[in-house]
Amino acid sequence: MQLSGKIALITGGTRGIGAATAIALANSGADIAVAARTLDEEADQIRQTITKLGRRCEIVQADFGKADESTRCVREVESRLGTVDILVHSAGGPVNGGLFDLTPEDWMAAFDVHVHAVFHLCRATIPGMRLKKRGVIILISSTAGLRGVVTNVAYQVAKGSLPQFARALAREFANDNIRVNCVAPGVIRTKFHASMTEEQRRLNLDHRIPLHREGTAEQVAELIMSLVKNDYITGETMTIDGGLTMRIA
Repeated sequence: MQLSGKIALITGGTRGIGAATAIALANSGADIAVAARTLDEEADQIRQTITKLGRRCEIVQADFGKADESTRCVREVESRLGTVDILVHSAGGPVNGGLFDLTPEDWMAAFDVHVHAVFHLCRATIPGMRLKKRGVIILISSTAGLRGVVTNVAYQVAKGSLPQFARALAREFANDNIRVNCVAPGVIRTKFHASMTEEQRRLNLDHRIPLHREGTAEQVAELIMSLVKNDYITGETMTIDGGLTMRIA
């Protein structure tokens, strides 16, 4: 896919993987809509960075834990920039706790932002993509959704549903030339992992990650860009984790 003149919507796009992806897409010629729950200094910074690249950038406030917010966000983007060609759902955050630590409200909140938002975002964006006979959707999962993680049940189950979501939509809309893929990052150097203790970090680097280093948001964005541009990949889940999920000892 050539990105010049395309419209990309990135949820959770003011920081971390979302921000790196927004910048990478803008560098390749796309106009950008960044959606986030909180519009703060980071939102202003991402807007300035993208506009300096010569691309349009719109910032939209949206709480993806609320069903109607996803649809409203897409309609607002369409009114400002036009029909969405590329959707990257990166919004979300950690949901810590084992089975008996979580309340039913905690459980549902994890699914609202990580899974239910995808349902509503795709229902809002895919009709426009079908009219154009093209579109790309990238869902950001996690290696936690592919392997067991202690006391993280809601997050890993929610994230674990996204690869199947991607496969289901990829099959359903292949005839419309809409490609749907999933990316599952491992330990990435972002604020998401900022609460990790030094002991946990050393355990990861010394014993769990074969490459013995953390990834960066920019490296994840590079993988996302390859899935956006290569029009013969759909229904796939790509891990980027330094070998974490292949470790067997």
